Amino acid sequence: MIAYLTGQLFRKSTQSIIVEAGGIGYEVFVPLSTYYALPEQDQKVSLHIYTHVREDTLSLFGFSSSLEKDLFLLLISVSGIGPKLAVNILSGIGPQELVQAIAIGDSNRLKAIPGVGKKTAERIVLELKDKAARLGGEKMEVPQPAAPLDERLSSDALSALVNLGYSANAAKKAVDKASQTVNNDSLEALIKEALRLLS
Repeated sequence: MIAYLTGQLFRKSTQSIIVEAGGIGYEVFVPLSTYYALPEQDQKVSLHIYTHVREDTLSLFGFSSSLEKDLFLLLISVSGIGPKLAVNILSGIGPQELVQAIAIGDSNRLKAIPGVGKKTAERIVLELKDKAARLGGEKMEVPQPAAPLDERLSSDALSALVNLGYSANAAKKAVDKASQTVNNDSLEALIKEALRLLS
């Protein structure tokens, strides 16, 4: 089982990346919080890895911090939450904010994330409240800021929001509005502002 991976960042997108290590390219699915912390293409990258094995597939999920991986493991321990939904949740809310929302029982904040219904949000709070409270006392690893991006910024932000489950029309309106108020060379800032507007 792969638990940690270091290699060269061969390709990256808001949904998955490819890390080349030992002549092999590993596709790794990542949440947006990890995507923000990635270096430029062809540079060295290190990720905490969860290896998901099923009868017909083997998938890797990567995280820039141990806190993100711990939260991911907690989320998939909840009935009805698989790895992809767990990544979606981590993409829709920051790790520390997620810890706080669960710890104080704020199911409404969780319901604002695409793909998380009322019952799922309540189940997360019920099953993870005590564990999240303990996690909240641990020091969070701070990701490095994202590097300036080119003119594909709006397109990448729109793609990320659609991947999270928002309609293309709603996502485009949010991105257009967010681009008027945030730094136009930061994908992270643009997505965060668009998510704020959508929620």
